[in-house]
Amino acid sequence: MADDRRQYILDLVRAHHDEVSDDTFVPGVTPLLPSGAVLDAEDRAALVTAALDLSIAARGHARAFEREFARKLGRRKAFLTNSGSSANLLALAALTSPKLGERRLRPGDEIITAAAGFPTTVNPIVQQGMVPVFVDIEPPTYNTTVERVAAAVGERTRGIILAHAMGNPFEAAELAAFARERGLWLIEDNCDAVGSVYKDALTGGFGHLSTVSFYPAHHVTMGEGGCVLTDSLELAGIVESFRDWGRDCWCDPGEDNRCHKRFDMRHGDLPYGYDHKYVFSHIGYNLKSTDLQAALGLSQLTKLDDFGARRRHNWQRMRTGLEGLPGLLLPEPTPGSDPSWFGFVITVLPDAGFTRRDLQLHLEQHRIGTRLLFSGNLTRQPAYRSVRYRVAGDLTHSDTVTADTLWTGVYPALSDEKIDYIIDRIRAFVIGAH
Repeated sequence: MADDRRQYILDLVRAHHDEVSDDTFVPGVTPLLPSGAVLDAEDRAALVTAALDLSIAARGHARAFEREFARKLGRRKAFLTNSGSSANLLALAALTSPKLGERRLRPGDEIITAAAGFPTTVNPIVQQGMVPVFVDIEPPTYNTTVERVAAAVGERTRGIILAHAMGNPFEAAELAAFARERGLWLIEDNCDAVGSVYKDALTGGFGHLSTVSFYPAHHVTMGEGGCVLTDSLELAGIVESFRDWGRDCWCDPGEDNRCHKRFDMRHGDLPYGYDHKYVFSHIGYNLKSTDLQAALGLSQLTKLDDFGARRRHNWQRMRTGLEGLPGLLLPEPTPGSDPSWFGFVITVLPDAGFTRRDLQLHLEQHRIGTRLLFSGNLTRQPAYRSVRYRVAGDLTHSDTVTADTLWTGVYPALSDEKIDYIIDRIRAFVIGAH
């Protein structure tokens, strides 16, 4: 009886989804967002299924997602977090663990990163008492280069954290080799690039640690959520500890005595036999997600390949449709890459006869959502006025992005009709300005 009732509820949920879904497009009236979640009836049913089970903490769905996502990206371990920003914090914090001995990161150490990007790639460096070393980027890929990173290395440099810009891979294989050669940690921020490929390998598999976001703007969503991935069992144990309050025990919440030594060990200055579930080996956090989020993530994960194909299709349609327009620098994939694009980046050139603001206002007036390349040059942001950092070389291109760059959407909800409308409005504006 309960199973029949459950199936009846889920059938109603799917029918409700179909009734409330509306993809009607009226040019100039329907908003075309630059990014967003693409959710179907099965996603809605997955959420309700977890709710019917009262699966509200991190339990079976979370563990299943971690296994499936690690397998999908070709990594040994994955750990869900409450956001991609928390994933970056967790990844860098894990590298401060005393368990790493002389390899651990310490306050005052320098971490090389790009000056133009999203701030939560950089913020953990500051939050852990370390020093960001900013390097410039290179349009039209909007990534930095191995040469710029190499030139930035100083006596206190201990690591690199970089994001694949707008889904476009940085030179990940070369930077991973450089990091190994110099004994540097590499954290790969893969939040905008899940499914991207560099030199026949998926991004997210090059760093000692990699991170992902499941915010609605990204390739698959849990609403909120993120993930840290690694191939190192040593780092995996440390990441899990930092994520789960800093505890030493590796049992899941609600699970007891997996090690069969719960009351038979000595830890630090604690009495012999002190309950291992309450032994803490790190100054940690609680950054876990919930089963409701993971249930949605599992449903979304089945569509990742299709989402990536649509992103690539939309980006190429934009690229072809805007080819040859004067005054615009169009984006290019990094050589050797096959990006699963996050957005379509456009830089207005100095001789265009119009500004980025002019183009942006035109698009917004026609209900086409635009965004800037996140923070632009972070050193110009108010939050970083009192932050200690070092700049390696100049930040000319980061300043250009701050003044002249925007992006529009390519996410899977944008049909050919919608993409063609964006192309048409950009072309009309540029041709009208000349």
